[in-house]
Amino acid sequence: MTRIASVQMVSGASPEENLARMRHWVARAASEGAELVVLPEYFCLMGHRDTDKLAIAEPIWRGGPLDPQTQPIQAALAQAASDSGIWVVGGTLPVQSPEPQRVFNTMQVFSPQGSWVAQYNKLHLFAFDNGEERYDEARTLCPGGAPEACETVAGRTALSVCYDIRFPEFYRALGRAAPLDLIIVSAAFTYPTGKAHWEVLLRARAIENQCWLVASAQGGVHENGRRTWGHSMVIDPWGTVVAQLPEGEGLVLAEMESAQTRQVRLNLPALQHQIVSLP
Repeated sequence: MTRIASVQMVSGASPEENLARMRHWVARAASEGAELVVLPEYFCLMGHRDTDKLAIAEPIWRGGPLDPQTQPIQAALAQAASDSGIWVVGGTLPVQSPEPQRVFNTMQVFSPQGSWVAQYNKLHLFAFDNGEERYDEARTLCPGGAPEACETVAGRTALSVCYDIRFPEFYRALGRAAPLDLIIVSAAFTYPTGKAHWEVLLRARAIENQCWLVASAQGGVHENGRRTWGHSMVIDPWGTVVAQLPEGEGLVLAEMESAQTRQVRLNLPALQHQIVSLP
């Protein structure tokens, strides 16, 4: 049994204030017995303009000591993990790309010792226009190259960000080498798309992969006027929402039971019935 936590935030335009809230919630999760905590997409900045993220983009950590001057967000994540003795999945932060006007939207995983374990650059870039709200992430983001999974205290763990949850083949690819134990989703879902699709998509990804899922989201009205959907949650392999926070800053905690995963797969061996390549 593994105790997992999801942090919901309503991040603002000050990276320093957002990092302070991150430290608070990581420490709180650890104090409540969590072994792994997930932060939302853009936990470090929800700026007034899409281009604000370019100013705080950091060089990627490639091993060795972190530089708090040029890599303050990554250094804060590593420090929070080691201070609390907990696995930290660092939502997303802007990381420098080869293109000066675009960055990678990067999720990083840190061990309880503060060591870098894995990273994933968001692959699917969101675009939406309903006449009132318009988004096109490709204007400021470069797409990542490939899906990513890693080993954590929760087992084989899939890393994903927001719009990725609309693409079931993304998770099927990650589960091909070995079944997934946990899917992680960090998000800043818009209110209209979240209200319509968030829960049903998350539950579908948990059901079809017969694994646990923890989703960490932005959830409220931000300084820039944007409203995000929230509803951070933990879902079991049967698709049941076992814990949830509708809106506002806070913490979602749940016990992840590997015995339940095994039982679901025994009762309904759908993963064994996959046809890898259809005609």
